[in-house]
Amino acid sequence: MRRFLKLYRIEQKLFFRSADVFIFNLCMPVAVLLMISLIAGGKMAGDSGMTYLQSAFASLVAVGICCSAFMSIPIVVVDYRDKKILKHFYCSPCSPAWILGANVICSAVMAGISAILVTLVAVLIFGYRMPGNAAAFVGAWFLTMMAMFSIGLMIASLCRTVKAMNVVTSAVYFPMLFLSGATIPYELFPAGLQKAAGIMPLTQGIQLMKGVSMGSLPVHADGIVILLVAITAVCGTIAIKTFRWE
Repeated sequence: MRRFLKLYRIEQKLFFRSADVFIFNLCMPVAVLLMISLIAGGKMAGDSGMTYLQSAFASLVAVGICCSAFMSIPIVVVDYRDKKILKHFYCSPCSPAWILGANVICSAVMAGISAILVTLVAVLIFGYRMPGNAAAFVGAWFLTMMAMFSIGLMIASLCRTVKAMNVVTSAVYFPMLFLSGATIPYELFPAGLQKAAGIMPLTQGIQLMKGVSMGSLPVHADGIVILLVAITAVCGTIAIKTFRWE
């Protein structure tokens, strides 16, 4: 355990020094929240029964998850593989679970900081109050995070080169970021686009968080929970089984 904690501490320091993590995980969600709240915070978002501020809060806490899952975990692991750093780890007591686990914890810390910053801005500056249960919301956030992280880990294990990883993460990250409702309110999408976006697991996670935050679960909430748990189990298992040192 002591060796794992040492590995985690080193990885966490590297995360804090990353300019990309600072910009996309921490600054971007807060900037989008400020923009949406200042322009139309108190107005209703379509026919959702939520104001733009209520919709944006539940969505933007997922931006940190999305950035960590697809722009942090795969980049770090595949870059280590490409630079032969993982090859050196192979000769150490480190296991694939240690390396992947340390990066998951680092990414979770950054996603958590992002969610806290969004919460502080929403509550202290715009007077946001959550009608639903805060503890249940944290549970929905955590479940969504684990599902997205498992997909990121699977990408990190399957991609052997940085070039391949960049193509795959871009194909996954940008649709998730812009079509799931994380940055643009899902309620404003045309019906056809909503159906297409509903296929994405992040869309389902955001819908669950929105429902919990408003105190009214989606009709298919049980199905969303089962889906997210299944994604976590399947993608996490594939990530560990297909992990390669070089």
